[in-house]
Amino acid sequence: MRLEEKDLAYIWHPCSQMKDYETLPPKIIARGQGVYLYDIDGNEYMDIVSSWWCNLLGHCNPTISKRMQAQLDTLEHVIFANFSHEGAIQLCEELANLLPKGLTKFNFSDNGSASVECALKMAFQYQNQIGRPEKQRFMCLTNGYHGETMGALSVGTMDLYAKLYQPMLMDTIRIEAPDCYRCPYGRTRDSCSCECFEKAEAAFAQFAQETAAMIVEPLLQGSAGMRIYPPLYLEKLRDLCTKQEVLLIADEIATGFGRTGKMFACEHAGITPDIICLSKGLTGGYLPMSLTVTTETIYRAFYADYREGKAFLHSHTYSGNPLGCAAALAVLQVFREEPILEEAQANADYLSAQMQKAFGDHPHVGEIRSIGLIHAIELVKTKETKEAFDPNLRMGYQIYREALELGLVLRPLGDVLYFNPPLTIKWEELKKAIQQTKEAIKRVLGE
Repeated sequence: MRLEEKDLAYIWHPCSQMKDYETLPPKIIARGQGVYLYDIDGNEYMDIVSSWWCNLLGHCNPTISKRMQAQLDTLEHVIFANFSHEGAIQLCEELANLLPKGLTKFNFSDNGSASVECALKMAFQYQNQIGRPEKQRFMCLTNGYHGETMGALSVGTMDLYAKLYQPMLMDTIRIEAPDCYRCPYGRTRDSCSCECFEKAEAAFAQFAQETAAMIVEPLLQGSAGMRIYPPLYLEKLRDLCTKQEVLLIADEIATGFGRTGKMFACEHAGITPDIICLSKGLTGGYLPMSLTVTTETIYRAFYADYREGKAFLHSHTYSGNPLGCAAALAVLQVFREEPILEEAQANADYLSAQMQKAFGDHPHVGEIRSIGLIHAIELVKTKETKEAFDPNLRMGYQIYREALELGLVLRPLGDVLYFNPPLTIKWEELKKAIQQTKEAIKRVLGE
């Protein structure tokens, strides 16, 4: 019995219709190196999506591997209530110097969804404990995605993930998100004054008095198809939240650690959220770990004698895991010792030029958009009308299958193909990925 057969006999894979595996069995990966994965039959695949966006600096990065190996011989885990360890302390100290100013208090969890759950509970309890018990609801943008747990699904608005579970979810306030590709105001991403922000102003005027926090993916709505909106929108949102005493939660799980061209996406707008959620690139894709980071002001609202009942009684077994901290410290070491952001920007400029050359005139490529090294191609039925393909055709999925045959992991978001590679990818690898993508599109859509 081959490993593929054993896999299907036991494993229920994430975010999958398992019936698809009848014609596309799982690839059993034996090892990884840099931007490449290698299966048990010796086939090579370029991981252009960074294994769901978390592999920040390449597979088996020597700096991260070395630091984790050293940690394995010292301490694998310790309860994080009333105990600590040097790695966690050092990690928080280093991140406090990199995060937007004022974010200084760190709460550890073990995945991105858990970080969001922590942020929502923290915001809710904070408002209650400072004398605003009426502020119990949350605002979010349409087409947002913040994870798969109940709270995270409640503030995520993509029906693909959340609609079925609606009876189980919180009643949140949804604000129409910016849609710069199909802007209803007839403006462009680079020249608008964020006229669409009037939707947020209207929602705040009606619901701010009952809202604890607004959660947002800063500048990039990833799972919605790498939808990018201007920094000005985030600036305006920060001001509005401050005026209306609504906490601003920045979900930087996908955008943090250089993905958008700056260490954190909030830097593009020059703002500090009240709470920031971090994961994915935090450990370079080595281990699950997340952080929910907040301000001294919020932290002090929980600081009291135990009998007052103000403690934040939220915990995870693997909070502050030393191995995860070692990986995260190694990631920061690489950023400190190597010109990662500068090289990533050079890669981004090269990729933008090459993508425009390869796909700019294709009749079914509606938009090529990018922020940092993240680039996305939105496929449409007609370029002029921006009409989408019938979703039942699964054009993106068909192209994904063809790309796999060519040795490229090009997992789509609907009919949006995207590159979100390790920041350390080389130009020749980007050029190869573009050629493979072009061939895969040709096999499905023609010239």
